[in-house]
Amino acid sequence: MAKKVSVVGAGFYGSTTAMRLAEYNIFDTVVLTDIVEGKPEGLALDMNQSRSIEGFETKIVGATTTAEGGGYEATAHSDVVVITAGLPRKPGMSRMDLIGVNAGIVRGVAENIAKHSPNAVIIVVSNPLDEMTALAQLATGFPRNRVMGQAGMLDTARFTNFVAEKLNVPVGAVKTLTLGSHGDTMVPVPSRCTVNGVALTDKLSATEIEDLVTRTRNGGAEVVALLKTGSAYYAPSAAAARMAKAVIEDSGEIMPVCAWVDGEFGISGVYLGVEAQIGCTGIKKVVETQLLANELADLKIAAEAVRAKQADVQVL
Repeated sequence: MAKKVSVVGAGFYGSTTAMRLAEYNIFDTVVLTDIVEGKPEGLALDMNQSRSIEGFETKIVGATTTAEGGGYEATAHSDVVVITAGLPRKPGMSRMDLIGVNAGIVRGVAENIAKHSPNAVIIVVSNPLDEMTALAQLATGFPRNRVMGQAGMLDTARFTNFVAEKLNVPVGAVKTLTLGSHGDTMVPVPSRCTVNGVALTDKLSATEIEDLVTRTRNGGAEVVALLKTGSAYYAPSAAAARMAKAVIEDSGEIMPVCAWVDGEFGISGVYLGVEAQIGCTGIKKVVETQLLANELADLKIAAEAVRAKQADVQVL
């Protein structure tokens, strides 16, 4: 059966995600859409011309869409849809500053996805992430396991990079984990972090670890402040693409993502950053990671903070 993935939004994040997905060479078609007329078609043409150089056969299709739903027929019957649409952050903005305008965009996109690809798995990357994931599920009416958000994959990658740089070791030697929200209540989990199999707490002091945790929590803002005219897209696109790959290959890989939590960790009824097993149905199951008492307490605090904001998006 032909495998198809659509990426909604052809900004730096969306176009880079589409390119990564095509280069995996595991999809028959990658569809890239945007509301800017001609932009997705032009990017798709450029990407297709790289196929012989990079050695992949996946066809990239560009499609201009409208707020009224025009153009979405190009995405029909997608197995996976990655939603990147929405405004990026500017210096000084928090992810929550985007909630009003991006809620309208994500709702419209989600409704069109549901119309044309009723069996798709959706990966949301629009900010504020946790809230937009909840909104996408409400707008599509899809089972909650088929709608997830990309957050922990990115935050964990940032934490890993900062630890590797601090200790001057290869990133492959470092294992880290972040849970909670994609924001102020992010919960990096030092007890699950190792360097060459040795506990991070044996390598760094509590103060040093806390400094890295803080930098991880502010990782997106650090990039935004330096760029001044946009937000991160190389690491985020890598995270989203790997999630889509796990879905289409039904890999069962365990990843930190924004998933619906219903009883795990003593938390119910909220989309939250947790570890989950990913496959063709989206979230196969939430994995109850072993946490220290203080880490579990922080996760529950994050859940309540996110729950309040997710309730707000229902009326936007």
